[in-house]
Amino acid sequence: MKTNKNQLKEISKVIELEDNSCLVDLYGEHDENLIKLENNFGIHISYRGNILEFRGKNDPCLAASKLVLQIYKRLLEGEKINTEIFDNFSKKNDPYNPGKPNTVLIKTKRKNIFSRSLNQSKFVELIKSKDLVFGVGPAGTGKTYLAVACAMEALLKKDINKIILSRPAVEAGERLGFLPGDLKEKIDPYLRPLYDAMNDLLPEKTLEKYIENNTIEIAPLAFMRGRTLENAFIILDEAQNTSSMQMKMFLTRLGKNSRMVVVGDSTQIDLPRGEKSGLNEILEIMPKTKDIGLVHFKNKDITRHSLVTKIVKAYENKKKEIKK
Repeated sequence: MKTNKNQLKEISKVIELEDNSCLVDLYGEHDENLIKLENNFGIHISYRGNILEFRGKNDPCLAASKLVLQIYKRLLEGEKINTEIFDNFSKKNDPYNPGKPNTVLIKTKRKNIFSRSLNQSKFVELIKSKDLVFGVGPAGTGKTYLAVACAMEALLKKDINKIILSRPAVEAGERLGFLPGDLKEKIDPYLRPLYDAMNDLLPEKTLEKYIENNTIEIAPLAFMRGRTLENAFIILDEAQNTSSMQMKMFLTRLGKNSRMVVVGDSTQIDLPRGEKSGLNEILEIMPKTKDIGLVHFKNKDITRHSLVTKIVKAYENKKKEIKK
């Protein structure tokens, strides 16, 4: 069967829903209904209030937006919608749709996590099957969030006894010594993205309990020196800001029955000029073995506001011009 060129054309389709009263039912808890549509149609969906944008191949975008409008109309008429409609409608057999049917990737106490791209699915599959995994790519691709969610799932299943979350406390324009407060208050801003991910995945009281009894440890990279981490799930965030020695120190902490995930963005290095990123170095010298997983996220994997993709692309184009 021939595929029409228009079917393969990348488009952006925007629709506006006038009545806000049924948006919660339409989008689903934690946007689960929209995520299911993304997976089933192989597209990206973003929204701001009642305005939705569908990005991807022409026909899947048009079909998904049409389906959303149909369900929206039924909700306005007072009909109760079974969310299975978002599961059962799949475009997987269409030749122009590379996506695959929606599946739950990760289960935590607060929510189920669904894949929003093929690279996200690959990343989670590697984390669950290998002891050391690297996730490298631009901001907004879900690298840190998925790693934290996998760690949480492993803890809840009792596959590991402890979660350790770390990032390098690189000074981006401010010096720690000049910031107000004690050491914890100075360091916490660097660790805030990790706290945010944990808060989204766990009830507040449960998270507080885990942190108090040291089941979950959130600490700067410097606190890892001299330790052997066993029966643990260890995550290094913002790995592009590690030095060569720091990266070597971190990777050699891996102990028995432990898993390690390293995430970073090689385009956002805050190290002093002339100092090589530990992440870039390990990617160059990484031993060729099936025991290590690596995923390179792309701009198309960005799941934040659609403007984030355009901003990242603009910076990349500027970098290419400078190199010329």
